[in-house]
Amino acid sequence: MRVACLAVPLFPLAARLRCEPELRGEAVAILEGNGPAARVLAASRRARSAGVTPGQTLAQAQALLPRLVTRARDPEGEHAAQEVLLELAEGFSPRVEDAAPGVLFLDLEGCLDRFTGSRFASDPERELARSLLLAADRATLPARTGIACSKLAAQVASSLAPTPQVVAPGDEPSFLAPLPLQRLSPELEVADTLQRWGVRTIGELARLPAAEVASRLGEVGRELHARARGLDPRPLVARQPPPDLREGMSLEWPLVAIEPFLFLARAALDRLCARLAASGLACLRLAVSLRLEPDGWKERLIELPAPTRDVKVLLTLLRLDLEKEAPGAPVGAFALAAHPDRPRVAQRTLFGPQEIPPDRLATTLARLFALLGPGRSGMAVATDGHRPERFALAPFDPPPPPLVRPPAPAGRGLLAVRVLRPPVPLEVLVEGGEDGPERPAQVASPAETPEGEDVGAGRRLVAAGEGRRRGGRRRPRIAGRVRVASGPWSVEEGWWVAEPVAREYWDVELEEGGIYRLFREAQKGRWFADGVYD
Repeated sequence: MRVACLAVPLFPLAARLRCEPELRGEAVAILEGNGPAARVLAASRRARSAGVTPGQTLAQAQALLPRLVTRARDPEGEHAAQEVLLELAEGFSPRVEDAAPGVLFLDLEGCLDRFTGSRFASDPERELARSLLLAADRATLPARTGIACSKLAAQVASSLAPTPQVVAPGDEPSFLAPLPLQRLSPELEVADTLQRWGVRTIGELARLPAAEVASRLGEVGRELHARARGLDPRPLVARQPPPDLREGMSLEWPLVAIEPFLFLARAALDRLCARLAASGLACLRLAVSLRLEPDGWKERLIELPAPTRDVKVLLTLLRLDLEKEAPGAPVGAFALAAHPDRPRVAQRTLFGPQEIPPDRLATTLARLFALLGPGRSGMAVATDGHRPERFALAPFDPPPPPLVRPPAPAGRGLLAVRVLRPPVPLEVLVEGGEDGPERPAQVASPAETPEGEDVGAGRRLVAAGEGRRRGGRRRPRIAGRVRVASGPWSVEEGWWVAEPVAREYWDVELEEGGIYRLFREAQKGRWFADGVYD
């Protein structure tokens, strides 16, 4: 089995520079610890050229370079950078092991066919390694690559310059032999013992008798001797992809205002949406984690009406959620996790009407959701029941258009009902009742309702500022003698409850014009206008 190792040197520094690209080219040091106990964990090339090395205290580093830019280690940024590495590696191999921060192993079995052909060189493994390095560079994570038949040899090869390093099958012992013994990372006591024996290189340890090394150094010595001979029994353990994509950042100073936080969240959302686009996915739910000082982590979830990758929409939803419920404490770190889903797809057609582009539809739905709030946008669907006003709100998911444009329908036009919500109360005079049902003869608004202006076709509107309903909508005023009345159509619902619904619906046409849908409550005898036929 051939194994590739992808390693990012100085991984904490690379993860921080990925979140803060403006620091590239500066003298930067990543610190671990707080206060006087903080020590340098990694330093940029410009800082190392001035003498800053890992292990130094902050005071020692600043004494060498007063203008040194220091940043604390960023666990959220490192986690996101590791996920990015795993995602790009999974574009080359279906089996990827998450070995350590900044270190991955790829199983290359069956993955080299795409790197053979006239446009590639004669060595497909080297071509794959170069493509892997280019993908890491595009992700702003400079990496090294090594390929061998064992994980140990591949990892050692990835640490050598120039990169990539490819070890031919069977050449692992000869490749490791001239390297110093520290490449095997022996335990401190074992390393001191081998130092006293005069063993300096991996090859010198491999030439010692295996039984003698095991008898003197025990099981640890036996495993170290096997590794020196290029034997690595560790299998490659493929990771399971996480259910979400996560981006975050640890802040240098806690933030109190929303605007500075949104400025940093915008950069995280840009990276998150780029990863979603690379995977062909979109965000259906956005989980926001805030580390509050000193309360700890707080979680909140933002639901979206449709999968989207629009950064502006996600940022608007995040802003509205924070304005609706403020964190209440300074924010020291944050993480944004996108629960992915497949975006809407559309089938193109040559003859039928074109469907709305799925990405534009998802963006529009998300903007409406952000503007109106949860539970106020969607598609009305019918529910079980007989009352016309009964409905439920479902996610907007229109059916695809027909493949062929249907012919125009022939025949008489149909009237559309403009539903009145809430129903308009009326006073109705009825006639008849001896041989048949009572029929509405004249319609008028209640006496306490203010007089409205005539807008034609027998319809009146209440004057501005009077008779308003919630939201500022004006209620139509309906009055006049009935020319034609059709009905009744009885509706009964919930006869088993304390207040069942029993109504008689009528369609009436007034002499002054206008057709309306009225109903009378059977129990209380009240009349209402339920709709207007346009």
